[in-house]
Amino acid sequence: MKKLFVIAFLIFASVISAQTISNSSYSTTGYIKSDGTIQNSSYSTVGYIKNDGTIQNSSYSTIGYIKDDGTIQNSSYSTVGYVKKDGTVQNSSYSTIGYVKEDGTVQNSSYSTIGYAKDVRREWAAVVFFFFHFN
Repeated sequence: MKKLFVIAFLIFASVISAQTISNSSYSTTGYIKSDGTIQNSSYSTVGYIKNDGTIQNSSYSTIGYIKDDGTIQNSSYSTVGYVKKDGTVQNSSYSTIGYVKEDGTVQNSSYSTIGYAKDVRREWAAVVFFFFHFN
């Protein structure tokens, strides 16, 4: 019985530490754990965002970087976009492509809600919604 309790606690704790990523209809599309692990809705790991800003796919291949100033780069260090402190998301040409609001609402450039990433770092939400596709 004690083992069952420990297993249940570990499963519950891992779910609690993951923040839900949802589409505009509030359907869960994935999770981002506090350690930067990105999971799909079935809890399969599809990528990682490391503390140093390195973005990796599920095979640990580097696919990009998040710089301290909010610059998003691909694996060749070419800038693909920017995440401003106010949550504005821009492409490499500085055109606004969306917004990540303080409450986690993610909007496209026309202010239409495309999803939700409550309690997820703005840069991480932008990476998931605008810059890299994790399958």
